[in-house]
Amino acid sequence: MDRINQPEFYRQKSSLFFTAIFSLLCFGAFAQQKIVAPRQYTAFRTSEAMNIDGKADEEAWEKAVWSADFIDIEGVRTPTYKTNVKMLWDEEYLYFYAEMEEPHVWGNLKQRDTVIFYNNDFEIFIDPDGDTHNYMEFEINTLNTIWDLYLVKPYRESAPVIDSWDIQGIKTAVHINGTLNNPEDTDKGWSVEIAMPWKVLSEANTLATKEVPENEFWRINFSRVNWDFDLENNRYARKKDKDGKYLPEYNWVWSPQWVINMHEPEWWGYVYFSAATPGSKDEFRIPEDEKIKWELYALYRKQKKHFQETGDWITSVKQLVEHPVIIGGKSVKIALEVHSEGWNLIAVSPFTGKQLVLREDGKFSARKENTGK
Repeated sequence: MDRINQPEFYRQKSSLFFTAIFSLLCFGAFAQQKIVAPRQYTAFRTSEAMNIDGKADEEAWEKAVWSADFIDIEGVRTPTYKTNVKMLWDEEYLYFYAEMEEPHVWGNLKQRDTVIFYNNDFEIFIDPDGDTHNYMEFEINTLNTIWDLYLVKPYRESAPVIDSWDIQGIKTAVHINGTLNNPEDTDKGWSVEIAMPWKVLSEANTLATKEVPENEFWRINFSRVNWDFDLENNRYARKKDKDGKYLPEYNWVWSPQWVINMHEPEWWGYVYFSAATPGSKDEFRIPEDEKIKWELYALYRKQKKHFQETGDWITSVKQLVEHPVIIGGKSVKIALEVHSEGWNLIAVSPFTGKQLVLREDGKFSARKENTGK
């Protein structure tokens, strides 16, 4: 769950009132921000029976590769404590295992769907079709208390959050490497193991042709929330400043968000579901169309920032798109289409021939271009 104050345009969807429909074309890309590729991970298929106990001592887990170390959410600072994840899958479940270094393992929230990030927690964000809409969030604390919710759109577009949605059939377990809620000793950390059923996760995949995404990729990210603490009557509690306000939490993530906001799904990592077995090698390359999508979202954020500062949208493609865009050695044509209900950014991929469209509410789609032939 996002927990940092956001600009007003993230909270309220702005209206556009235009009387004309027009389309402007130009070669270009937004160059005010260097785009860094999100991280990627290959999850291999296991045939081994998995016992969800928080320990991950199956052979498949032993062979699965660790993710890169988590980094601060803004992509610069190294976290105080190390965090890594592994992933596997089979015909029924998508599996996650995470290990977190932590010298003081504590927690006190026991009710499902409470605000889990008020404790130290581990979080998973899943966008199966990569359109940044209709995605899932999952949180778990040291007591194995979970919060699962479904977001129709990111908070920046002011859409409903379906808090009553549950990942039916989920299996979770926590293992404490030390003692829980004991300030008298020093712990090594805690781990979580999770099995999410494909039949639930695939509900959010509008592009799915099959329930299990074998040899396909999803957009996923992980976050770890960690708090400074005080002891109150020998019990752990979030630390407060001299004015009685809670100190801000630390947000440590797998793939950097570059802002203190997990709810910009365009930054999430790429997870490829390989049909090969754990311990195999299977190379995954991010498609060139995804790199075009990164450029479109840079322009989208530029539009949002301009509206926040001026109250108006940019309607000139020359103002919006300032520099030539070259992806994989090829020029990409970008159009700004403004109409009575909003605006679209459109690019035709020189790699696949698909028309890539990004709406003013951030929803992405790709479709075959109609050549009229």
